[in-house]
Amino acid sequence: LVSLNHLTMQNAEGTTVDLYIPRKCSATNRLIQAKDHGSVQINIAHVDANGTYTGAYTTVALCGFIRQSGAGDAALTRIWDEKQRNELKGQ
Repeated sequence: LVSLNHLTMQNAEGTTVDLYIPRKCSATNRLIQAKDHGSVQINIAHVDANGTYTGAYTTVALCGFIRQSGAGDAALTRIWDEKQRNELKGQ
């Protein structure tokens, strides 16, 4: 009989790290469960005035509930518009 309680995940420096890092839905601000197989994480590329990728991106996570209810595209548009508005206020 082998006990798995002593197994840990370590990085290259030897620091113990978690096996699962929870994400939050960008639309509802709820935690995305590990078993939520309908959830997606989307990286939106930032481009300059010429349409060239700048190397930066914005990550948006949507839970399966938002996608199943058909509100994924509206939520993604709302999140991106809010980000753009906040960036304009900061200039």
